[in-house]
Amino acid sequence: MKDYQAHLEKLRKDAAECALVRDLATDKAKREMFDRLARHLDQLADEVERAMNVRKTG
Repeated sequence: MKDYQAHLEKLRKDAAECALVRDLATDKAKREMFDRLARHLDQLADEVERAMNVRKTG
């Protein structure tokens, strides 16, 4: 379970960093790319969190 937690924290941190780059970017293409990355990493983190919850209850 610790592995899941470590990966979850890393994904959330990476998503936040992508969102920061997106917010600071002046180039539209760069903003869009980092927005997609941030959303994708958030989705992956959500999946890891769901897997953790399944393991806890299963």
